[in-house]
Amino acid sequence: MIHVAKRESMKERTLEGFGARHNEIRLGTGLTQAELGEKVGVTQRVIACYEQEDAQPPGALLVDRARELKVSTDELLGVQPIRNRVSPKTARLRKRLRQVEDLPTPDQRAVLKFVDALVDSRGLRNGDGDQEDDSS
Repeated sequence: MIHVAKRESMKERTLEGFGARHNEIRLGTGLTQAELGEKVGVTQRVIACYEQEDAQPPGALLVDRARELKVSTDELLGVQPIRNRVSPKTARLRKRLRQVEDLPTPDQRAVLKFVDALVDSRGLRNGDGDQEDDSS
Protein backbone atom coordinates (compact mmCIF):
# COMPACT_ATOMS: atom_id res chain seq x y z
CA MET A 1 0.00 0.00 0.00
CA ILE A 2 1.36 3.45 -0.95
CA HIS A 3 1.16 6.17 1.61
CA VAL A 4 0.35 9.29 -0.36
CA ALA A 5 1.13 11.53 2.59
CA LYS A 6 4.76 10.37 2.61
CA ARG A 7 5.35 11.09 -1.07
CA GLU A 8 7.27 14.20 -1.86
CA SER A 9 5.38 16.71 -3.90
CA MET A 10 7.01 17.88 -7.12
CA LYS A 11 7.57 21.28 -5.51
CA GLU A 12 9.61 19.65 -2.72
CA ARG A 13 11.73 17.70 -5.20
CA THR A 14 13.82 20.50 -6.58
CA LEU A 15 17.27 20.89 -8.04
CA GLU A 16 18.90 23.57 -5.98
CA GLY A 17 20.74 26.29 -7.79
CA PHE A 18 19.43 25.58 -11.29
CA GLY A 19 18.65 29.24 -12.01
CA ALA A 20 22.04 30.49 -10.84
CA ARG A 21 23.84 27.68 -12.66
CA HIS A 22 21.89 28.38 -15.86
CA ASN A 23 22.79 32.08 -15.58
CA GLU A 24 26.47 31.35 -14.93
CA ILE A 25 26.72 28.99 -17.88
CA ARG A 26 24.87 31.39 -20.19
CA LEU A 27 27.13 34.29 -19.22
CA GLY A 28 30.14 32.04 -19.76
CA THR A 29 29.07 31.52 -23.36
CA GLY A 30 28.68 35.25 -23.95
CA LEU A 31 24.99 34.92 -24.82
CA THR A 32 22.36 37.36 -23.66
CA GLN A 33 19.04 36.04 -22.43
CA ALA A 34 17.44 37.22 -25.68
CA GLU A 35 20.08 35.49 -27.82
CA LEU A 36 19.70 32.19 -25.97
CA GLY A 37 15.93 32.48 -26.15
CA GLU A 38 16.08 32.99 -29.90
CA LYS A 39 18.34 29.95 -30.31
CA VAL A 40 16.01 27.65 -28.33
CA GLY A 41 12.73 29.16 -29.50
CA VAL A 42 11.52 31.01 -26.39
CA THR A 43 11.38 34.64 -25.34
CA GLN A 44 13.95 36.49 -23.25
CA ARG A 45 11.37 36.59 -20.48
CA VAL A 46 11.20 32.78 -20.36
CA ILE A 47 14.98 32.59 -20.04
CA ALA A 48 14.86 35.20 -17.26
CA CYS A 49 12.24 33.12 -15.40
CA TYR A 50 14.46 30.05 -15.50
CA GLU A 51 17.34 32.07 -14.07
CA GLN A 52 15.38 32.97 -10.92
CA GLU A 53 16.52 31.53 -7.58
CA ASP A 54 13.69 28.99 -7.33
CA ALA A 55 13.65 28.03 -11.02
CA GLN A 56 13.32 24.43 -12.11
CA PRO A 57 14.65 22.88 -15.29
CA PRO A 58 12.29 22.91 -18.23
CA GLY A 59 12.42 19.23 -19.15
CA ALA A 60 11.22 19.63 -22.71
CA LEU A 61 13.83 22.28 -23.51
CA LEU A 62 16.72 20.92 -21.45
CA VAL A 63 18.59 19.21 -24.29
CA ASP A 64 18.30 22.23 -26.59
CA ARG A 65 19.52 24.55 -23.83
CA ALA A 66 22.47 22.35 -22.98
CA ARG A 67 23.40 22.12 -26.66
CA GLU A 68 23.26 25.91 -27.18
CA LEU A 69 25.16 26.52 -23.94
CA LYS A 70 27.77 23.94 -24.98
CA VAL A 71 27.48 21.89 -21.79
CA SER A 72 26.09 18.47 -20.95
CA THR A 73 22.64 18.16 -19.42
CA ASP A 74 24.37 16.78 -16.31
CA GLU A 75 26.36 20.01 -16.00
CA LEU A 76 23.25 22.11 -16.52
CA LEU A 77 21.36 20.12 -13.90
CA GLY A 78 24.24 20.19 -11.41
CA VAL A 79 24.81 16.43 -11.47
CA GLN A 80 28.36 17.05 -12.73
CA PRO A 81 30.52 20.14 -12.13
CA ILE A 82 30.69 22.66 -14.96
CA ARG A 83 33.77 22.01 -17.08
CA ASN A 84 35.65 24.77 -18.85
CA ARG A 85 34.20 27.64 -16.86
CA VAL A 86 34.83 30.97 -18.52
CA SER A 87 34.32 34.39 -17.00
CA PRO A 88 31.64 36.58 -18.61
CA LYS A 89 34.37 39.08 -19.58
CA THR A 90 36.34 36.38 -21.42
CA ALA A 91 33.16 35.07 -23.03
CA ARG A 92 32.30 38.53 -24.39
CA LEU A 93 35.82 38.89 -25.79
CA ARG A 94 35.63 35.46 -27.45
CA LYS A 95 32.25 36.35 -28.93
CA ARG A 96 33.70 39.50 -30.47
CA LEU A 97 36.68 37.61 -31.82
CA ARG A 98 34.34 35.15 -33.52
CA GLN A 99 32.65 38.14 -35.15
CA VAL A 100 36.06 39.35 -36.39
CA GLU A 101 36.53 35.94 -38.04
CA ASP A 102 33.50 36.71 -40.22
CA LEU A 103 34.97 39.99 -41.50
CA PRO A 104 36.69 40.22 -44.86
CA THR A 105 40.46 39.55 -44.72
CA PRO A 106 41.47 43.23 -45.09
CA ASP A 107 39.23 44.14 -42.14
CA GLN A 108 40.67 41.28 -40.07
CA ARG A 109 44.18 42.61 -40.78
CA ALA A 110 43.09 46.10 -39.69
CA VAL A 111 41.74 44.72 -36.41
CA LEU A 112 44.96 42.75 -35.79
CA LYS A 113 47.10 45.81 -36.52
CA PHE A 114 45.05 47.84 -34.06
CA VAL A 115 45.33 45.15 -31.38
CA ASP A 116 49.09 44.83 -31.98
CA ALA A 117 49.54 48.60 -31.71
CA LEU A 118 47.50 48.73 -28.51
CA VAL A 119 49.42 45.83 -26.95
CA ASP A 120 52.76 47.41 -27.96
CA SER A 121 51.73 50.80 -26.55
CA ARG A 122 50.94 49.17 -23.19
CA GLY A 123 54.19 47.18 -23.19
CA LEU A 124 52.29 43.90 -23.02
CA ARG A 125 53.97 42.05 -25.90
CA ASN A 126 55.19 38.73 -24.52
CA GLY A 127 57.98 38.39 -27.07
CA ASP A 128 57.13 34.83 -28.14
CA GLY A 129 56.67 35.77 -31.77
CA ASP A 130 52.93 35.20 -31.78
CA GLN A 131 52.34 37.83 -34.43
CA GLU A 132 50.43 36.53 -37.45
CA ASP A 133 51.89 36.70 -40.96
CA ASP A 134 50.04 39.50 -42.78
CA SER A 135 50.72 38.00 -46.20
CA SER A 136 47.61 35.80 -46.25
